[in-house]
Parts: sequence; C-alpha cells; structure tokens
Amino acid sequence: MIDDLWFKTAIIYSLDLETFQDGNGDGIGDFDGLIRRLDYLDALGVDAIWLAPFQPSPNRDNGYDISDYYGVDPRHGSSGNFVEFMHQARNRGLKVLIDLVVNHTSDQHRWFQEARKGPSSSFYDWYVWSKKRPPDWNEGMVFPGVQDRTWTRDKQAGAYYFHRFHDFQPDLNLDNPAVRSEIMRIIGYWLELGVEGFRVDAVPFLIEKPSIAGGKAEMQFEVLEELRAFLQWRSGKAIFLGEANVLPKETRPYFADGRGIHMMFNFWVNQHLFYALASGDAGPLTQALRETKNIPETAQWVHFLRNHDELDLGRLTKKQRETVFSKFGPEKRMQLYDRGIRRRLSPMLGDRAHVELAYSMLFALPGTPVLRYGDEIAMGDDLSLKERDAVRTPMQWSEDENAGFSTASKLIHPVISRGVYDYRDVNVERQKRERGSLLRWTARMIRMRKECPEISLGEWRVLPIRSPHVLGLQYEWRGAKVVTIHSFDREPREIRLRINGEGGDRLLDLRGTEHNDAGEDGVHRIRLDAYGYRWFRVGTALPAMRGE
Repeated sequence: MIDDLWFKTAIIYSLDLETFQDGNGDGIGDFDGLIRRLDYLDALGVDAIWLAPFQPSPNRDNGYDISDYYGVDPRHGSSGNFVEFMHQARNRGLKVLIDLVVNHTSDQHRWFQEARKGPSSSFYDWYVWSKKRPPDWNEGMVFPGVQDRTWTRDKQAGAYYFHRFHDFQPDLNLDNPAVRSEIMRIIGYWLELGVEGFRVDAVPFLIEKPSIAGGKAEMQFEVLEELRAFLQWRSGKAIFLGEANVLPKETRPYFADGRGIHMMFNFWVNQHLFYALASGDAGPLTQALRETKNIPETAQWVHFLRNHDELDLGRLTKKQRETVFSKFGPEKRMQLYDRGIRRRLSPMLGDRAHVELAYSMLFALPGTPVLRYGDEIAMGDDLSLKERDAVRTPMQWSEDENAGFSTASKLIHPVISRGVYDYRDVNVERQKRERGSLLRWTARMIRMRKECPEISLGEWRVLPIRSPHVLGLQYEWRGAKVVTIHSFDREPREIRLRINGEGGDRLLDLRGTEHNDAGEDGVHRIRLDAYGYRWFRVGTALPAMRGE
C-alpha cells in the first residue's frame, strides 16, 4: 500500500522547539507556542514535523546531551503539553518525528552517575571504560578545535570513559544487551504517545564498538536490524531516518536490504549540490546521484539544503571545497571546523534566483525533501553567535517586538535586528501579504511536488543534455512521466532534448500554462534563464493512484 510508504511522499519540516515560538513569555520556545503555529505549517503544505531534542537536558549542546529520555524539559512544557501537541498535530494530519539521541547521554544522566561508582555498579557496563588511557585517546574528535580528546579520565570511577562528542556526553555501550533493551523501551514509550518516526542521531557512532587497544572500531550493523525489527513490531508505519555522513559504497549495510534504516540523509548529494551552486558545474552532482541510486525498494534518501548544523563539505575534494568556501563562506568567521560553513541558505546564495534554483532542485531530487525552519522566508544568520548557534536564531513571525517569537526581554538567542535580514523586513506576516514572496513561492512548489508522485515513487534517469551546467531528470511511475531541468549557469541558455516514448513530443509546463512541442526532428528546444529551472509533465498522462 502507498500509505505504508508515507515517508516516501512526505515533505518534512525541521525545527528547534526552543527557537520556534514562545508560548509563556519566558524567552524560550515551547509546545504551547508550537501548537499556535501548527496552522501555519499545515497551510505551508508540509506533512511531517521533525523536532530537535526536547527532553530534560543541561542544554550544553542544543539539547543533544539528554539527562532523561522519558520526559519533557521544563523549559518546553510538560508531558501533558506534548500529548496536547500530538493531538493537535494529528487533527491537522501532521506526522511527528523526534530525535533519537542514544549514541551518548549527558554526564548528568542518572545512568552515568551510577556508572561512575565503578565496576560494582549495575550501570558501569552501560558505558565504555578503560582502566588505562587508550593509545588513540586524542584522535577521532567530531569537533576538532573544540574537542581535544575522545577519552577522559573520571576520578570517581578511576577509569577513562569514551566520548565521540564532548566530554560531557559519554557514549553508551550498545554492545551491552541491557542498553539495547532500554533503547527499545525509549522507542516504545514515544510510539505510545503517537510519534511516527525517529531521526536517529549519529548512526555510524551509535553502532561502532571502539577498541580500547586503539585501532579501527568494529561496526555492529546488527544493532540497526534489531531496533528496526522492534520498531516494526510495535508500529508498522513508524520509520527511522538516519544521520550517517558516509560514502556511497558504505551505505548498503545501513539499509540492510530493507531490514535496517528506512531513510538516510544524502550528505553525498547535498555537498555536490552546493558545489554545483558555487561552480556552475552540474557534472559532479549528476555523478553523485548515480552513485547513490541503487538502494532497497522500500528505502528512501532524504535530501536537504541546510540543517541545524554547519554545511559539511568534508566529502568534497580539496579543490571543490575551496570553490564552495570562496563562494559561500569566504570569511573565516563563516567557517567551522575547517570543513563546513555556518551560514543559512539565503545569505550564502545571495540572490532570489539562486535560492529558487536551490529549492527547485531540492524538490526535484529523487527522495524526500526536508525544509529547515525560516528558510522558506529567507531568514539570515547571526555570525556573532558561537559555532552552530549562528543558524539557530528565533523564527521571524512578524514586525512585532522580538519578531513575534516572544514577549520576554531576554531570549534564548537574539533575533536578527539589523541589515537586510532584519526581522522587520523578513517575516512571515509580511510575506503572506506579498504576492511574489519566497514564502508563497515555496508553498506553490510544495503543492507542485505533491502533484508529482513520480519523483517520490518512480524510476528515474539522468537525461542526456549536452551542457555541463544543466541537469535533467526524468521520472516514470505507472505510465506517467515528469521531467525537471535545472541550469546552474549564470547566463541564459537553450538546450535540446529528446523524450522517447508515448507523448514525448509534448511537454506540459507544470508551473504555467505553456507547453513545449518537439520539432519535426523530434527534439525539444527549451530556453532556460540564468539559474533557470523547468518542470514538465510528458504528454497528458497522470499516474494511476491505486492503493496496491
């Protein structure tokens, strides 16, 4: 059934609860505030909301240092507020995904506090310990320049504990069956409250078994299959969305022929997309799509432009990375960890034509698109904030004080109140009224994408277009075909294209009333503006929306 694969046709909206809407006036976003904005998300056309961590936390790493997996941080409300939010989201047909952050806990978690008592504690083996300092104690840091080690000595335990991330985030030991059973209880708890899926944080680190003697970690992919089996047993429609920035040749065991992760973020395509946007060269992006094409039929790639972290460019070649840095992050303050850019989409791309091209390309990629809150109105960034906080400023709702986010005098992060991205100029209310606004354009693109199930469910191929600047894709599903064409060239150009098969002599423009008829030689001649994009349906056929 198509409904069982809802995640393939969904549009996902990513948000941080603490910066989306404050409902009680304390300067921090909460569930009451989010409930007030559900109608906005419904009108935008998204199908699912992905929430960043909201559980109790010392909040030293944007909530990714969790101290209790079975509750709601008081800053965001209560478990009752969460249940009301789930009820209101369900009433609007919105599904909810939450972060599953179980690679590590906060060092303030009760489990770790008990584990520090030593080997006699029943929680000691819930974490990874070494009596002696491992030889690679200062290697493998996720945040180079911020971290200086991955093994830290705990005086109370008299041993070193492993932490792939910060030293206040000790790694759980998934080699321990008791830990895996507890993770299943966590999953089961949130499923009972109505959650439809989990974005699994840091999957490669979650399943690694670090070596105390040093050397390469052992990867325990069977953990993913075990968790998937439990998830499907409890809820046949719930899904895992994995964060795994790995090479294409390394992805197969994560999907495990349909027994592992349902969906994975396609970091490989993401990085090559930004290279295309920076260089005008669509060739590497085309190759990246081909390299990530063959995945299980019931699996899906998730595509994105920006997220809550830096734009990671670590998989590009040095020359490609330098090209993207020079175009989108030329200043040192715009860069992070020597591998990424800590800017939002609109400030990076710089002009509306480039932003439209990027978003049109996102919606045209074979997979499920994720939008980051605020990018639909071209929000800016605040480079005066530390590290990743630059892209985590409050949502800009209106021209009212604090952008309509909160009535408090002090906010979790300051709103952007100067320059071209000033909240008085860039906000939801203003763009609702402006016919040509990015917000209204984005809503139209979302509707158009939903009218093209071929992209989500069909077979696709790259079209042979003789231009290094242009990427053409053709999708086919149940006898219907859709063609998308995107030019990364800053100059207008005309391309020639032949569409084989029934109806291939006529292309219907999905964004307007025009159509393109092939010449007597069977070739379509299509004009593209600078950074131009076109969406066509081949002939007049529509896909048969049967439920089998």
